[in-house]
Amino acid sequence: MHEIKACYICSLHADRHISIQTKLEGLEMLVDLNGAGRKSCPLCPEEKFKACYSHKLRRHLQKLHWKVYVDFQGSRMCICHLPCRNPRPSQSGDPGAGRHMAHYHCVVCSVTIARRTDMISHLRRHDNKGETEASYCGSSEVQDYEIMKELGTNVQLLPNHTTPLKSDTYFNRKMKTNRQLVFCSLAVLAEERSPLECLDAFGATGIMGLQWAKHLRNAVKVTITDINDTCIKMIKENCELNNIRVDGGSRGPRGTDKVGGEAETAPIATVEVAKMDANVIMHLRPFDYIHLDPFGTAVNYLDAAFRNVRNLGIISVTSTDTGSLYAKSPNVTLRHYGCHIVRTEYFKELAARMVVAAVARAAARCNKGIEVLLTVALEHFVLVVVRVLRGPTQADESAKRLRKLVHCQWCEERVFLKQGNMVDDTLPCNCHGSLPGRTAVQLGPLWSGPLFNTGFLRRMLSAAVHHSMDDIQPLVKTLICESECTPLKSLVHGSSALTNQGKRKSGEESGNVVKKLKADSSLEHPPFYYSVNRHSIRGMNMPKLNKFLQYLTEAGFRVSRTHFDPTGVRTDATLQQFKSVLSNHSAPTCTNVGTSSTQTSISTENPRYLININDSQEPSGSKSLSLNMIL
Repeated sequence: MHEIKACYICSLHADRHISIQTKLEGLEMLVDLNGAGRKSCPLCPEEKFKACYSHKLRRHLQKLHWKVYVDFQGSRMCICHLPCRNPRPSQSGDPGAGRHMAHYHCVVCSVTIARRTDMISHLRRHDNKGETEASYCGSSEVQDYEIMKELGTNVQLLPNHTTPLKSDTYFNRKMKTNRQLVFCSLAVLAEERSPLECLDAFGATGIMGLQWAKHLRNAVKVTITDINDTCIKMIKENCELNNIRVDGGSRGPRGTDKVGGEAETAPIATVEVAKMDANVIMHLRPFDYIHLDPFGTAVNYLDAAFRNVRNLGIISVTSTDTGSLYAKSPNVTLRHYGCHIVRTEYFKELAARMVVAAVARAAARCNKGIEVLLTVALEHFVLVVVRVLRGPTQADESAKRLRKLVHCQWCEERVFLKQGNMVDDTLPCNCHGSLPGRTAVQLGPLWSGPLFNTGFLRRMLSAAVHHSMDDIQPLVKTLICESECTPLKSLVHGSSALTNQGKRKSGEESGNVVKKLKADSSLEHPPFYYSVNRHSIRGMNMPKLNKFLQYLTEAGFRVSRTHFDPTGVRTDATLQQFKSVLSNHSAPTCTNVGTSSTQTSISTENPRYLININDSQEPSGSKSLSLNMIL
């Protein structure tokens, strides 16, 4: 009898179980409590709770089912005693003698779980993935779409667009910088030749390909692909939303359609949308520009990308597997990139050079070389943009730039290993001689060449200004200074302030420094950077970062800021030279040793004060600082 009742109730609520309610009234409406006679509980079988009058049944629903629950996004999953689960086997082994257990019905996937703590953990996994009740709904028409506008392009987003299921689309708002950088690189290539065959290999919502077509118009022929049916449907709907015509293969002109006797607005662009695997379409057709942005690593698609890309074309690769790139999962790093790395202070540039090395190896297998145009590594992605150079000679030149990196685990000095040199003879530090044991390890192989092309970055900045991309203009300016390895505004604005204090070289010497920097502009790009905070001296007040860049420039070194680390300094100086300049321009922290806890501030510019600083070794091993002040 109770099995017939459960099946009947579930047939009335096929999409949502009766134990899942938002209000107590909804639970009470399952039974006509105002009617006369005895009534049975809708969530308990007859043998567990016998039929009773309305006041007892109402108290039973309130004290048991509504009180014992699991909450998720405003819905209560009340305890259910119906035979929805298989009976628990008895000790005798007779399946007919088993008993049914109380359980909860998941509001998202309708699975039944007996223990409350297990249901809470189950719901937490749904929440981490961004899954809601609409994720498991059969039809997409019942889902509420969110309209988002970026760079003048409108796209529809599903409720779980941040961390969807495999059957849903994906959109990450944090990748706006990535999309704008890719757009500017395509705009620069469109100035060189037109029209361009460009491919967005992982469309998802199609926002990137739609931005290309909407702003570059006839200069590009955009193809958006995805293997998911839901994504393809979403891309086509977003094309209609932006007045872009979807072309199934033929790119011939189409006249305006007439609906109801009125002519529709002519489409502003045409986009080809194809349901196809990324490797398949890149093997079948040649392209001038290919963008790879899979969910994770892109190493599985590099061979197909370099197979049919045209000469002097561009391939942009976005890798979001930060766990393996930033040395959090060394085994995955070795499996995907064939590199051995450790966590260092320059881990972001290490990740960028590792991705470029994987791209260079894939190009060399197709007898092609690469020219690195742009490399950006931020918190959640690594972007690499390279130009393809055909020919075995270019492939050999690129392969020669793949080298091992020698890294000192004590002082974190690093240098690329040259052929025929021992590890200890390569490092400029003397940690291997002053410390017992082995201090150096080999990392890589990595890309040892430059990571930027200054001319290409300047043209990207012009494209960003032309298309009103104010968000990435400071980043591109930083990349330009980093590619030239020159400080931003340090030679112009910093000279007058330091000259007044008598701490700057004469005008003739400053002019020689500027000439030397101009002469060294054609030198190799200095690899890696040093973090000022990592190498700060204890007990000393460091100078401001912009001042410190000026001090390094005066010492004759090439220096610039880096986008990889806000406290990083890119320079061709060794670590010992870097620390020497830092210590020479750091002031000691003055503190009183004794019963007084106040600090004395002393002006060194006033000639009325004479300061003697004596370091004497106390028996306890601590240093005492004595200040003799004479008026």
